[in-house]
Amino acid sequence: MPKVYLDHSATTPVRPEVARLVLEYMTEKFGNPSTLYFYGRDAKKALEKAREQVAALIKADPAELIFTSGGTEGDNLAILGIARAYADKGRHIITSAVEHYAALEACRSLEQQGFRLTVLPVDEDGRVSVAELEKALSSETILISIMHVNNEVGTIQPVEEIGRLARERDIIFHIDGVQSVGKVPVDVGALQADLLTGSGHKIYGPKGTGFLYVRKGVKLAPLAWGGGQEKAYRPGTENVAGIVGLGLAAELAGQELHTEMPRLAALRNMLIQGLQENIPDTALNGPQVGRVPTNANLRFSGVEGEALLRALDLKGICASSGSACSAGAVNPSHVLLAMGLSRAEAKSSLRMTLGRDNTEEQIAYVLEQLPPLIERLRRK
Repeated sequence: MPKVYLDHSATTPVRPEVARLVLEYMTEKFGNPSTLYFYGRDAKKALEKAREQVAALIKADPAELIFTSGGTEGDNLAILGIARAYADKGRHIITSAVEHYAALEACRSLEQQGFRLTVLPVDEDGRVSVAELEKALSSETILISIMHVNNEVGTIQPVEEIGRLARERDIIFHIDGVQSVGKVPVDVGALQADLLTGSGHKIYGPKGTGFLYVRKGVKLAPLAWGGGQEKAYRPGTENVAGIVGLGLAAELAGQELHTEMPRLAALRNMLIQGLQENIPDTALNGPQVGRVPTNANLRFSGVEGEALLRALDLKGICASSGSACSAGAVNPSHVLLAMGLSRAEAKSSLRMTLGRDNTEEQIAYVLEQLPPLIERLRRK
């Protein structure tokens, strides 16, 4: 039985060349970069090379990068750090209803501390209205936090327009780039981002690695205190092995971006079209145009998503019903509900996200297996 992995938005396999480099820095080159002897100097050099590699992927200055443990920490450091640093200027924050819980819950925690939070609605494609965002601005607004690409339906948000608006109003703009970095071109200058979050395990790097871009001149309050590593924004001995793996993964993602993404977009289109043509009462969640090349999210009327996932698993096909961080939840996706779907529609949805290991033959296998599974589940 073939094994088909279609959950790359949840995590990606570590590339073999990345794994070899990580092992090297866990065993032979194990030094602490804060020490002065040769092991430490080698580790420090590798750390800074990784910073350059990641910075090149998002067109940033390496000095503007802070290494973190991943997207959740990066979002929290950005949102809470800005709120604390700029509280004397204002206490109003804007985000959207379809953000990852790492950002949403960080914002909601600030409400408990006296900040005012505006959660913007989205349209049926899961897209924020820039006009509605502009209406929500006030003299007290200090932060706008909007994701670049939605992790569940793949919608690309109008972050360029939001960035221009924020810069004109002198408001800090944070982008959650976890699902965009390495999948679509990201240029922090063109986006006019003040902060941008990224994660290693979404781009074939190791888990437990990530970064936060902080534009020069932007103030940020730390969430922890210690020895002063990462400019004291993220103190503690650096995860050198993981960081060098992240750096290599970022470099390889940049090299392959303009060839791999069109290939995956073609496979995604083959998958969506094949399912819509062969399974009655099938609808696409999110836009036809303006979605990340790797994402296909569809709903199958009359089918319970969790039952479908179990049936697919028995056929060797891995997919999901929403965000991996809330996969154990029984509630329907907050993203799909915010897009106007009913609870039943949201619970009948399936997210399939493609990656570099997927082939046309694998998609053909999925298209062969899914229609009879749907038909059987609808009869129950």
